[in-house]
Amino acid sequence: MINVLIADDHQLFIDGLKAMLQGVNGIRVIGEANNGKEAVSFCSQNEVDLVIMDVNMPEMDGVEATKELCKRDSRLKILGLSMHLDRNYISDMLKSGANGYLLKNTGKGDLLKAIKTLNRGDSYVSDEVNKLLLNSFFKNTSRYQVDEKLSEREAQVLGCIANGLTTLEIGEQLFISKNTVETHRKNLLYKLKAKNTAELVNNAYIKGLIY
Repeated sequence: MINVLIADDHQLFIDGLKAMLQGVNGIRVIGEANNGKEAVSFCSQNEVDLVIMDVNMPEMDGVEATKELCKRDSRLKILGLSMHLDRNYISDMLKSGANGYLLKNTGKGDLLKAIKTLNRGDSYVSDEVNKLLLNSFFKNTSRYQVDEKLSEREAQVLGCIANGLTTLEIGEQLFISKNTVETHRKNLLYKLKAKNTAELVNNAYIKGLIY
């Protein structure tokens, strides 16, 4: 059973999420909070597995609450939720320790997928958020900050992947073989602890390699 806390300063939205999750097998909403302080306090007194965290809240916003919760309990999963499709909001939440980010207009299917994905230890962002991150990455490849564990060639391959190029197209653009591209791809997935393209870009964003 996944014990969920909903943190949002709009009661109507909390009620809507609770109704959406009611009766879903394996998920149980055990509490609600109207600001970050209440969320932190609730988690310190209850066995919470996952927090659906609004970004903008009074007293303590979702970013600060996420930072505090992650310091206290590294196993806790945080799903950022906002009406804003904004790179700064997304960046702040992911860098604070959130494991995923959804927009408030998301449907029940995506919400359930996000909760289950986070619960098994993976990260999740909605398609709109992923597209924004990919576009941001490609527009800023000239400002890419190469990590000490990431070679210049790996950074170039990562940029091509983010732009949606196939293995063959990457090889042609960088004048390297298909096997070399695949080797770089595997190294990137390993070094950035990612399982797929979305996680690859998402994790690079969290590490501050994309800004």
